[in-house]
Amino acid sequence: MDAKLVLTEVAEGIGVLTINRPESLNALNTKVVEAIEAALQALEIDPQVKVVILTGAGEKAFVAGGDIKEMVSMDPPAGQAFARRGQQMILFVEKMSKPVLAAVNGYALGGGLELALACDFIYASEKARLGLPEVTLGIMPGFGGTQNLARLIGPNRARELVYSGKQVSAEQAREWGIVNAVFPPDELMPAVREIAGRIARNGSLAVGRAKAAIVTGLNMSKEDGFRYEAALFGLLFATEDQREGMQAFIEKRAAGFKDK
Repeated sequence: MDAKLVLTEVAEGIGVLTINRPESLNALNTKVVEAIEAALQALEIDPQVKVVILTGAGEKAFVAGGDIKEMVSMDPPAGQAFARRGQQMILFVEKMSKPVLAAVNGYALGGGLELALACDFIYASEKARLGLPEVTLGIMPGFGGTQNLARLIGPNRARELVYSGKQVSAEQAREWGIVNAVFPPDELMPAVREIAGRIARNGSLAVGRAKAAIVTGLNMSKEDGFRYEAALFGLLFATEDQREGMQAFIEKRAAGFKDK
């Protein structure tokens, strides 16, 4: 992993991963994709990390898209391989046991929006712009955008964004259900850290199982999803955290979870 391409910090149960190519608006090429996934793998196994925040360096962009300079000379096999490599990163984010919050501080276009969509939820700066403009380049979304966006906001609005290639404001994205909340630029990271801290104080085993129930259950029938939820619910009654959490409630004190 090229440490210069991503920056990580861990404090108070929160891991922050910053994509660090501000001179290229944090554009994604193969090396950046590999660096992001490697950093996420390290955060996934770090016992100090309860929740992850993903953001971009600089004031202009979260990720402004794929690196066109790398993509321009690709042939069909190379293009497919690049898409599959990006999808591997996307799927890793979705399957992490720890919640991942996207702090979209600027442009989130193409692969940048696709990466944000893989996160559990998205918070955005008022100056953020979001979209899937690949068709304006003669290609289409390839990092899961056609699948994740349609599942999130429905096929009609997803078609509108994908077919037109247009960008939308952070507020429009919030109205459409892409973004959870919008903040002034200087309030974005403090707000996301506060929300991440709230999550980090909960039982990590419970949060991880809840994430698994949502992510996996979306690909099941409703009845199968109910059964999967019940199974995970039951497993949590074998944990120390369940006993501690309920006893703390009875004793009217803060729970001291140990992730066991």
